This record gives sequence, C-alpha cells and structure tokens, in this order.
Amino acid sequence: MRIAVVSAPRERRGIPDYVKALAKGMESMGHRVDVVDAWTEDGMRLPGYEYIVVVAESISFFSGKIPEALGKVLSAGSSLGGKKSAAFVKKGSLFLGRALSNVMKAMEKEGMNINWSDIILNAPHAEALGKRIGA
Repeated sequence: MRIAVVSAPRERRGIPDYVKALAKGMESMGHRVDVVDAWTEDGMRLPGYEYIVVVAESISFFSGKIPEALGKVLSAGSSLGGKKSAAFVKKGSLFLGRALSNVMKAMEKEGMNINWSDIILNAPHAEALGKRIGA
C-alpha cells in the first residue's frame, strides 16, 4: 500500500525521529512510505496515496493547538475526501486529547475517513505503531 506520512512538528526543524521510526515500522510491513513535511511541502501529491497518516505536535506544553501548517498542507491536497487515514499526536503537552481532537477536525474538514488515532510516546513506540498500520 502507498502511504503518506504528513509530519507537522511544532516548529521548522526537519523530520523528527519518531516520525522516521513510524515510517520505518510501516516499511517493514512491506508498504511504500513517503514522509511529507507540513512546513516545507504543499500537499499537492497527497491524493495519489491510498492511506494518509498525520503526525502532529501541539504548539506548546500548555496548549492543545496544532501547527497551522498542517491545515494548509491538507487543504492544498484536493480530493482527499474518503481517503483512509490515521491521526497521531506526540506526547509532550498537558492537553493531548484536545490536540488529537484538533488534528482529527483538520482531517475531517477535508473529508478524510479516520480509522485509527493514538498518542505516540517515543520512537520505539512509533515504530511498533507503524507495524500495525494496514495489518
């Protein structure tokens, strides 16, 4: 299966280790995985994937808000309606539930069908989660 992993860390600093570990877990199960950085890419190629995984961080420790770059990259990829997807949030905030809810709202706004959501604790946990996608 072709999977896109959309990474939306709180600031522009490249792809975090836990996102790379998530992608590695999916690749170990035989999937073709591409990582899309929400800060630097436009999302125009997202409709070409069968499954879309969104991984975000809340913008601060005391907030459930997510980076606005995530909404921009998802809205740029037209015809995402009905795409199977998963939503993940990296642990590191007091309001993880609110952050995960905000990620899912951004995805549902584009018509995506979210069939899994979870909180990522660290890179090994992310790799284990990646092995469960599409299994």
